[in-house]
Amino acid sequence: MSKQPRNLGTRRRWLAVAGAATAAVVGLTACGSDSGGGSDETISIVGFAVPEAANKAIAAEFNKTDEGKGVRFKTSYGASGDQSRAVEAGLKADYVHLSVATDVDRLVKAGLVDPSWNTGPNKGIVSTSIVVLGVRKGNPKNIKGWDDLIKPGVEVVTANPASSGAARWNALAAWGNITRNGGTEAQATDYLGKLFKNVVSLTNSGRDATTAFLGGTGDVLLAYENEAILAAQNGQGFDYVIPDTTMLIENAGAILKDSTPAAKSWLDFVLSPEGQKQFALKGFRPLNTAAPGTVDLASVGLKASDIKGAADPADPFPAVKHLLTLDTDFGGGDWGAVKDKLFGDGKDGKPVGIVTKAIADSGKASE
Repeated sequence: MSKQPRNLGTRRRWLAVAGAATAAVVGLTACGSDSGGGSDETISIVGFAVPEAANKAIAAEFNKTDEGKGVRFKTSYGASGDQSRAVEAGLKADYVHLSVATDVDRLVKAGLVDPSWNTGPNKGIVSTSIVVLGVRKGNPKNIKGWDDLIKPGVEVVTANPASSGAARWNALAAWGNITRNGGTEAQATDYLGKLFKNVVSLTNSGRDATTAFLGGTGDVLLAYENEAILAAQNGQGFDYVIPDTTMLIENAGAILKDSTPAAKSWLDFVLSPEGQKQFALKGFRPLNTAAPGTVDLASVGLKASDIKGAADPADPFPAVKHLLTLDTDFGGGDWGAVKDKLFGDGKDGKPVGIVTKAIADSGKASE
């Protein structure tokens, strides 16, 4: 039996951010080594839940470099929006790795991150993936694309856009599937309403959504491609479908103004071929590519067979027929008007964005 939808009192939850930040500090874990001859600095990483395994792998390689020798790490992972609010409320961070750029922009407005954080060649992006449809083994519901998600009896699992950046990417993919293929905004709005009526679990983060799906909830999981690949690497694999039209996910990374000096070297390493290699090994699409969504594994010293857990071992990161991007389909990397149009709340807390209203109308969220 499927679990009941998870209702999230988002307004009440934001009031508890400061307390959540304290709890996150208590739960920090350290990794790295203190071998002689290098730094004794500690880098505090605050990130959204999905890239934790990749960041651990990158940290292990960073510790082997002259700049990273002896550097230790303290980490806190959770839903992207919650993590951003926690840093704003006082959670210590030297480096943030968040699902969407708007969560970093919140820290710019708070005076914690330099406004130029996204002006480099990578535009502030440190990791990429795409939205996929996770399905049960053998795909018993015969899910082939977005149209199948609104059929009667199809139960969908996704994270909540109020807290999760992953959920916002999912919603953009669903919306763009209609508008990119000749549909009107009214038709896209109608589609989102039907989609959220089929949602049976609306979780706090993308990782929580994966956990719920692995636990038996739902027929379809809206997820990052790398989440499906990582689950397979951990022996918990599920099948997944790459729709003909889907969204390029671009995750933001930035160092804080008062960060420890080693944080700059860390960010440089994250963006290096070696850092991107570790992302690829955990299922992310590396940045070192010629065009959005295309993957040149050789640029990070890998071949297809090195990527374990992908649906097609011979082509672990296949090209997408119609790849949606922020720049080409949604007004630019700063999310522009789409942020309020799809995800906005009114001054009285009532949902005014198309996605937030669709969720409220479905009964899957509460004030």
